[in-house]
Amino acid sequence: MNIIEELEKEQLGKLSAEKNIPDFGAGDTIRVQVKVVEGTRERLQAFEGVCIARKNAGLNSAFTVRKISSGEGVERVFPLHSPNVAAIEVIRRGDVRRAKLYYLRGRTGKSARIREQTDGNKAKLNAADKAVAASIKADREAASKAKKAAAAEAKGE
Repeated sequence: MNIIEELEKEQLGKLSAEKNIPDFGAGDTIRVQVKVVEGTRERLQAFEGVCIARKNAGLNSAFTVRKISSGEGVERVFPLHSPNVAAIEVIRRGDVRRAKLYYLRGRTGKSARIREQTDGNKAKLNAADKAVAASIKADREAASKAKKAAAAEAKGE
């Protein structure tokens, strides 16, 4: 490993520790909070759309988001580890079979829609979502056992 790769790996470790980047891919609808500086003021601006591409290249990783604004398609490429990207939020998971969705550029209206993933296994749930799902499942099982025990007790009397 050469010096540049070592430095890049070190920087990537620092950035990953301080920034929470969700697991997302092409087809997912995401909201990106971008820092905008106007004169002396700084504010956050949301850019919400479909992620049509993701480039994984270490520090140079980037993703492309496409949205329709006033009937016109707008695409924006965001560097993943940029200090101007304040936050990334996944709104919904898309069910696609391609890594790059450039074909959406030529489509409008209903033909540009993407199916939503509904299967929990495919949806790439993050650790927090898995924990919540596990606690809900445990609560349901406990309620089911209590109901069965009450029914058995009622029959026994």
